[in-house]
Amino acid sequence: MTRLFRFAALAVAGALALAACGGSSTSSSSGSGSTPGYGAPKPAAPSSGAGSVVTTKTSSLGTFLVDGNGRALYLWDADHGSKSACTGACAQAWPPLTITATPKAGGAVKASLLGTTKRADGSLEATYAGHPLYTFAGDTRAGQTTGQGSNGFGAPWWVVTPAGKALQN
Repeated sequence: MTRLFRFAALAVAGALALAACGGSSTSSSSGSGSTPGYGAPKPAAPSSGAGSVVTTKTSSLGTFLVDGNGRALYLWDADHGSKSACTGACAQAWPPLTITATPKAGGAVKASLLGTTKRADGSLEATYAGHPLYTFAGDTRAGQTTGQGSNGFGAPWWVVTPAGKALQN
């Protein structure tokens, strides 16, 4: 009877673990020393604002883009051109920087590189140098970069430099 109970408990735990994975495969690594998954304990709401400010922050990684709340902005290697390929569970783990007007440049951000793209749901997402911009639900405070180098949803995620390139370390 005890063996049957342990087996049932193990089966339930396994089912919960599979449900939490959402069926996507991932291999995570991070330049910050931690190994985040592609998800987070609680999904973050998409970053948004009428005329959101995109500015910069400098840390041990280097200088990278952040939103008006100081949250690191990422690009995803799976995006092609300015069209976002991150929807559904991906967009819950990596909320797009959605806006209602062209974002404003701050810090070392070049206004000429800021733009927008229309998402599949019709909302506008901020772009930089043609890359759609995302935050990471696993970053719980301003300036945090726990998503850096993550391979969530099948391709690497990188913070974005003021030159519009992936900051790969």
